[in-house]
Amino acid sequence: MSRATAPPGPPYGFVVELGRRVRVYDGGRTLVGGAPVRLLRLNRRAAALLHGRRVEVTDRLSQRLAERLLAVGAADPVVAELPPVDLSRVTVVVPVRDRAAALDRLLTGLAGRVRAVVVDDCSDDPRAVARVAARHGAELVALHRNLGPAGARNAGLAKVGTPFAAFVDSDVVVAPEALATLLRHFHHPRVAAAAPRILGLPGRGEKNWISRYEDARSSLDLGPEPALVHPRSAVSWVPSACLVARVDALGGGFTDGMRVAEDVDLVWRLAARGWQVRYEPAATARHDHRTRLADWLRRKAYYGTGAHPLALRHGALVAPAVLTPWSAAAAAAVLAQRRWSVPVAAGAAAVAFARLSRTVSGSGRPRRLAADLVRFGLLGTAGQTSALLLRHWWPLSLAACLFSRRARRAVAVAAVADGVAEYLRVSPGLDPVRFVLARRLDDLAYGAGVWAAALRAGSLRSLLPDFPGVPRSRGGSARTSTAMTTSEDSDHHTWASRQAGASRRVVTR
Repeated sequence: MSRATAPPGPPYGFVVELGRRVRVYDGGRTLVGGAPVRLLRLNRRAAALLHGRRVEVTDRLSQRLAERLLAVGAADPVVAELPPVDLSRVTVVVPVRDRAAALDRLLTGLAGRVRAVVVDDCSDDPRAVARVAARHGAELVALHRNLGPAGARNAGLAKVGTPFAAFVDSDVVVAPEALATLLRHFHHPRVAAAAPRILGLPGRGEKNWISRYEDARSSLDLGPEPALVHPRSAVSWVPSACLVARVDALGGGFTDGMRVAEDVDLVWRLAARGWQVRYEPAATARHDHRTRLADWLRRKAYYGTGAHPLALRHGALVAPAVLTPWSAAAAAAVLAQRRWSVPVAAGAAAVAFARLSRTVSGSGRPRRLAADLVRFGLLGTAGQTSALLLRHWWPLSLAACLFSRRARRAVAVAAVADGVAEYLRVSPGLDPVRFVLARRLDDLAYGAGVWAAALRAGSLRSLLPDFPGVPRSRGGSARTSTAMTTSEDSDHHTWASRQAGASRRVVTR
């Protein structure tokens, strides 16, 4: 199999289901959703293959439709209905440095059911790591200089002789059953990697407010919904703390020398080559979260420093916001808080509505569809604007607050509204006041890391929003190769393509 590109087509018997956020119009002829959000039109033959919200691959036509829905993130595989894959086909690669107790806990959880390669990344006490590896029958690779997580994983990957490799950090606990669930995704030949949902380890003793916040809103927890993973989607990355990958798709593996955001870089490179990466919350792993305030803040800031190397390697894909002229005008008008703010924002929405009404004129209810798209777009714009004020650009927001009452009001409203909305969404085991405080500290620390890395490098590329510009002419839809659907990168595509990503505050972690 080529290392450069991915083969097409899910196999017969494969079942896909529309994502929860995908909206169906015109009796199944029009779909709105995906990653990023787009408008999909199905012809009658294709629409007839949609049974409820599912498509089963039974022939070439259903195969092409299922692949199209998977490729744009509008549908997910029904993993429970895929055949099992033997665990003998996967090797676990564990990079570790001086965490022998955690390594013992991980290997104990694997119960000897999966071959493991332990890569000692130049520990201060290598004998402790070697004893644990020997006790569990794991192969040991001892590095004589510290390479960091990317280099250590690559050293372990070189020892893998199975078709799949599972990269698992030493401070993670994962059961063989979770790895088996992820392996089912590889029945689709275009899937290069799959990752589980990562939750916190059950704490010992009484939890503090940081641990309770992390239980509900960890940077590594990407939520309860399955997703296609690629830039500017609702789930734009998955952590390499636990990641199963197809060895033939990995090529050289992680980028050597990257000590932060190396997992984001890998996922984005795979996506650029046509591979699919799946996030599968039906499988879970447990991570040992930091719960001391100082350690927790340092880790959040460290995650933020990954934005700059990503900007160097991937350009505008790391932009903290994606705005069209219409959404930028609406956001600027609201932030200005002037008498003309409401008319200008309403005018921007009206322009978008008029353009979208023409785009979806073939729908049975074009005005309703256009109104829904504008509403979703405005919500996405609000989320992105809030993220800029509170997370990515907070030093600028702070400076503005020193001189402007309007700036203080905008930041205060955004801070409270965002915190309350997120509190209601995740229902944490923590009171609202401390939850909102933790969320704001999370944003401040992450943003500080982004700015620190940018200023050290003398480049603000990781802080600049992306303005795709006025969408192309709507004179006609570009037909896909399947001849079953048309796809339109509508204003909603660029207005709201990151609405879920913005609400989850995911850039590099």
